This record gives sequence, structure tokens and C-alpha cells, in this order.
Amino acid sequence: MFSTVVVMGEVIREYILYVDPTRCLGCRACEIACAVEHSVTKDIYTAILETPKPKPRAAVIPVDTLRVPTQCRHCENAPCMAVCPTGAITKTDEGFYIIDETKCIGCEMCVVVCPFGHPIFDIERKVVIKCDGCVERFREGRVPACVEACPTGALMFGRIEEIVKLVRTERAKPFLYEVAYLIPELRAKIPPVKIPVSPLSKVLEMYKPVKWY
Repeated sequence: MFSTVVVMGEVIREYILYVDPTRCLGCRACEIACAVEHSVTKDIYTAILETPKPKPRAAVIPVDTLRVPTQCRHCENAPCMAVCPTGAITKTDEGFYIIDETKCIGCEMCVVVCPFGHPIFDIERKVVIKCDGCVERFREGRVPACVEACPTGALMFGRIEEIVKLVRTERAKPFLYEVAYLIPELRAKIPPVKIPVSPLSKVLEMYKPVKWY
């Protein structure tokens, strides 16, 4: 997902929502946080009492042995906006695609053309709902609700350059330390370093002694 801040026609910042499926527990905390964020009360204890019940715009889907969090990618020249016959889908100045449910006629054309299968038809309200990138939170300088709720860091949101740098460093660190430690000349110069452990591994280790029966 990309988002840009535009000032007088000039793009000054670019953001991305990065998904690391190897860290995903499949706990669906992102889905719960998304539903609460899009509820009327925005409170987890009262949101479940609302009618209709708030629904998440994010979804965790199984892919082979992994669980992958999915959200709207807010494509450049998004096909969902192009195909909408009533103009219900519009692009904000920040680059997020949002839907005006009062204009949605439930034709589901956006659902059909989305390459990621993201927009969801809400049967109760007979309209399509989709991820809006938590644009209001973004304007307040906050990360999307799904990112904030993720316990393992499987979701990250920030400037593209910063996230790419972080991911590259984390991926390269174990390899570099292992190689350097095999070379006597280098081994003497570097302190013993504990290879980073995936947050997912830590959580699974924590729950090993727990029995659910």
C-alpha cells in the first residue's frame, strides 16, 4: 500500500504497509482492531453491541503453511475507482482510496476487478466496504489500527526507504554474523552476537507448556 503527501502538486513523502507473513501468528488481532476502528463507538467492549456489527476491512488468509494479513493495496490508478458507476470510490490527497457508502449501489463491480480480491460486500447493509488505510489516523500521525494491534511485527507502516532499510538489515544480519564468525581474523574483531530470533518462534516457545484440554 502506498500513500503520498502532496503539497501544491509535489509529492513530498511516500509510505508503505509492509507485510511479513513469516511473523504472522494468524491471531487475527489486526481484523479485530480494524473492525473496532470502523465501529461507531471505536471501543472493543461496546462495538460488539452495535447493530449492524462492525466488520473488518483487513483479513488473514491461509497460504500453504503461512497466514498472510491482507489489506487494500491502494493501487496507483486503482481499477476499483475506475469501474465504479456512481463515483462512490475516490482518492484522498494522501493517496488512500476510500468509499462513500451513501453512493454505493452494491453492484460489486469493484469486487470483480480488484486483483487482490479485497473489497467486501456487506450483506447486512447491501454496500461494499474496503480498507481506507485508516486515513484519519494517518492525518493524526498514527499508524493504521491493524499495524498497531499486531503483536509480532508482521505488519509495518512507514516511509518506504526506512522500511526497506530495516528489512534489509534484519535479513542480512544473521548471514553476515555467521560468515564473519567463520573467519578467524574477523572473529577476533566482532563480539559474540546472538542471532535474532523470530517473534513468532518466541511466542510459540512461550506457549509450549500450555495445554488446551
